[in-house]
Amino acid sequence: MILCCLLLAGCGVKSVPAETALPSLPETVPATAPAVPETTVPETTPPDPVRQMISDMSLEQRVGQLFLARCNAETAIQDIQQYHLGGLVLFGEDFENQSMESMRQTIAAYQDAAEKPLLIAVDEEGGDVTRVSRFSAFRERRFSSLRTRYDLGGLDAVLAEEDEKCRLLSDLGINVNLGPVCDITTDPAAFMYTRSLGQDAQTTADVTAAIVNLMKDYRVGSVLKHFPGYGNNADTHTGIAVDSRPLSDFESQDFLPFSAGIQAGCGGILVGHILVEALDPELPASLSPAVHRYLREELGFSGVIMTDDLVMQAITDQFGAGEAAVMAVLSGNDLLCSTEYAVQYEAVLQAVLDGRIDIDVLNSAVRNVLEWKISLGLL
Repeated sequence: MILCCLLLAGCGVKSVPAETALPSLPETVPATAPAVPETTVPETTPPDPVRQMISDMSLEQRVGQLFLARCNAETAIQDIQQYHLGGLVLFGEDFENQSMESMRQTIAAYQDAAEKPLLIAVDEEGGDVTRVSRFSAFRERRFSSLRTRYDLGGLDAVLAEEDEKCRLLSDLGINVNLGPVCDITTDPAAFMYTRSLGQDAQTTADVTAAIVNLMKDYRVGSVLKHFPGYGNNADTHTGIAVDSRPLSDFESQDFLPFSAGIQAGCGGILVGHILVEALDPELPASLSPAVHRYLREELGFSGVIMTDDLVMQAITDQFGAGEAAVMAVLSGNDLLCSTEYAVQYEAVLQAVLDGRIDIDVLNSAVRNVLEWKISLGLL
C-alpha cells in the first residue's frame, strides 16, 4: 500500500479523499439532449448557360428553334427573322449557278440574319442524293454512294470521300450533313436500296461509327437515318409504308448501325415516316411517342431527334401539315424538317399558347437543339 501511494505521488496524480465522491454519470443519455450544431458549407450550383439562354428567349423564338426549314432563297432572310428559325436545309437549286465564293457569302448572309446561329444542313449522301457535288463549281464529279464506295475499296474508300466531303461542306459554311444512311436494305426493288451500304448489319454498324467519328473531327453534325430502319419497304414520299416484322428482327439487324452511331457520339437521328407495327401499330414512326421512347430509353440517345420532311404524303394525307407538326413535337421530336414551315410554325406556337404542348416539352426540345449547336461550335 505504501508503495502504491509513492508511485502515484511520483506520477503527479493526487489521491482523492474517500469522503469526496466522484459525480456519477447518468445511466442513459436523455433523448432530448441538445445536438451539437453542425457547420455546413452551402452547396453552390454552377450556372447553367443553356437554361439562361432559353429563359432569355421569347416564346416565338423558342418555337422557331424547332424548325429546320427548307430554304427558299427568295424569302430566306425574311423567314429567318420572322420565324426565328433554328436552321435551314439547302437543296440542289440553292447551289445551281453558284460558285464557292458566292455560296459562302450567301450562307454567311443567312447566319448574319439569325438571332441564334443556324444549323445549315444538306443531304450530301453521294450517288443519287447530292445537293452540292452535282455541280462542277463545287466538285469535278459528284460524290459516289456509300454502296459504290464500299464495293470499290471498303472502309478506307468510304472515309476518304467522307473526309473530302467534310472539308468541302465546312469550307462553304455548312455545319450539318443529313447522313450517314443506316438502313439495312437487301431487295434491289426497295426504295432505299441504292442509298444503303448494302452490307450486313454489323458491317454497316462499323462503317456508321467510323463516319460519325470522322465528322466529329470536322465539327460537321451527323444525322443517322432513317430510324427505325427503312428495310425493304416502299417510298414514304408518296404514301404510307408498313413494316410488319417482329421487334426481334429490328433489334438483331436494323438497330445495330443506329446503336453504333449513338455510341460514337452522333448529334442527330432522323426518324422516318414508316409505320413499324412492332413499336406502334397505329402511328408512323416520326409521330409515334412509343418510337421516340424506345430511342431514348432503350438505345440511350440523348441528342437531337428530328423528323423526315413533314410534307411527305405519308404524313400530310392523313394528318395535314399543321396537326402533323404539333404531333411531331408531342411525340418527342426536337427538330422538324419542314417545307411548310410558315403553317407549321403557327400551329406549334398556337398549341403552346393553348397549353396542348407543355412549356417544359418545348424547353426540353430547345435545349437539345442549342446544346447541339454548342457542340458544333456555333454558340
